[in-house]
Amino acid sequence: MKSQRLLVDFVRAKWYIYASGIAFTAAANMIQSYFPHLLGRFTDQLQEGGLTQSAVIDYSLMLLGVGVSYGLLGGIGQFHIMYVGRLFEFFTRKRLFDHFTALSEHFYSKFGVGKLLSYVMNDVTSVRESISMGINQTANAIFLLLSAVTMMLFSSIPLYLIGACVVPLLFIPWIVVRFGPLIRKRSLAVQESLGTMTESAEEQFGGIRVTKKFAVETIMNGRFGKTVDQIRDNQLKLVRVSSFFQSLIPFLGALSLVITIIFGGYLTLNAKMSLGNFVALTLYIRMMVNPLQQIGNVINTMQRSRASLERLNDLFAMKPDIEEIEQSTELDFHQSAIRIKDLSFSYPDAKQEALHHINLTIEPGKTIGIVGKTGSGKTTLVKLLLRLYDSTQGSIRIGDVDIHDLSLESLRGGIAYVPQDGFLFSTTIRENIAFFRRTASLCQVEKAAKQAQIYGNIIEFPDKFETKLGERGVTLSGGQRQRTSLARGLIKNAPIMILDDSVSAVDSVTERKIMDAIRAERRQQTTILIAHRISALKYADEIIVLDEGRIVQRGTHQALLEQKGIYATLHAIQEEGSQHA
Repeated sequence: MKSQRLLVDFVRAKWYIYASGIAFTAAANMIQSYFPHLLGRFTDQLQEGGLTQSAVIDYSLMLLGVGVSYGLLGGIGQFHIMYVGRLFEFFTRKRLFDHFTALSEHFYSKFGVGKLLSYVMNDVTSVRESISMGINQTANAIFLLLSAVTMMLFSSIPLYLIGACVVPLLFIPWIVVRFGPLIRKRSLAVQESLGTMTESAEEQFGGIRVTKKFAVETIMNGRFGKTVDQIRDNQLKLVRVSSFFQSLIPFLGALSLVITIIFGGYLTLNAKMSLGNFVALTLYIRMMVNPLQQIGNVINTMQRSRASLERLNDLFAMKPDIEEIEQSTELDFHQSAIRIKDLSFSYPDAKQEALHHINLTIEPGKTIGIVGKTGSGKTTLVKLLLRLYDSTQGSIRIGDVDIHDLSLESLRGGIAYVPQDGFLFSTTIRENIAFFRRTASLCQVEKAAKQAQIYGNIIEFPDKFETKLGERGVTLSGGQRQRTSLARGLIKNAPIMILDDSVSAVDSVTERKIMDAIRAERRQQTTILIAHRISALKYADEIIVLDEGRIVQRGTHQALLEQKGIYATLHAIQEEGSQHA
């Protein structure tokens, strides 16, 4: 039952819609089961020669009424059940997106986009089919079988004949128990391979430009082909067992019909049963074959959906690594210092600490530079400040409040973070810049663009700020994407701003203009500059030098040059490189 939790909860919440749909379906099938009975009576009267023109018309109208009533009631019942299935699809996909946004960064380091899309598309659709088509066919089958058996029992058909005809059908439960788990296991393998293929396709499409530039289309086709081959193999394994399973049920139904014709025909020929009852019995047995076929389809669908349900329930069971306390504290970031005390951190499954005993105070309104070699812990420090991860030791306080006591919305709302590879959405430039401040006027957007030194490039486009960007901002160059992302951070005008190597793709002249604009705009606000290029940090109030997760130097630009340490070495290398450029 645990694996069915998602489905059970939804059905329980929408039980009244299901009850209505099932009630209409039951009524429809009860009416349908009256059809063989009417036809049997008609046959008996026809054989006896007692039919009049009026009786023929009466029987015709009754049979027409049965058909119309069955179609109308069955259609209403099917609509209700299909409707609630679509509701499940809508609510589950929305819940999935909410769940994805709540999960921590560590989750996304393990799961690719393709696998997440597989949950949203393949798994949700599979479960939806089980609670719409599956329940609809199950209700049809159950009530039609019950109605048919009931009508046979209350007719003049000998009970021993009914029992003999139904015997082959008693093997169906054994078939279900035998094949159900095998179908579910193979369905799970198919869903997993579909997720792998979706992930591979997303990666291939995202890197198509790299593929073309290196002319490795054949290699990439082969790599993608392996995932498709895996799906084919898993699908064929599922088809083999599903086909055999589904063929057994019609076979048992046909066997019942053969027994009916042989045994029932013998009784009819020997005048132990009327011709009308023989016709009715044949129709009832034939009527029962279709719902039994439906039961086979439903079992297949349910087993496939159960595999998807297990995947979805496992996903929903995942808890975010970053949790908020129930009673969070509100804070005025503008006059609050950032105090980092004895901070240490190791990434999950990592053997070495990314940060080791960091102690740092950033007074409000100050500009702090952070520099170091690749892998020294610069970005990790920022991730801890934003609570993308939680530290393994030590604390970070803003003002007098530990960041764990702040709501994530409050904490991240007070910080404007601009990463090196700022993501741009497939919408207009204006909407990308005003991403956080959706009500920003065009003048405010233009001001931020000018500060980020991207305004001149934007107005050269025919649609200017209404220019629609391609996926991930492919319309723009690397430097333009970076500056557009910077404008998005500037328009937020947050009390704390973090620039994580966010001017690395621009030339030195543009970099200087950007830094001058930021200093002028954020004179009374806290700014943290992370950079590889020393030129971006020259005017910081204090520069922190990280090496292998430790603070090894700190001071102003000039003081660090005089210390002859890592900072001075980096400066000398970059100065030499700029002279040769």
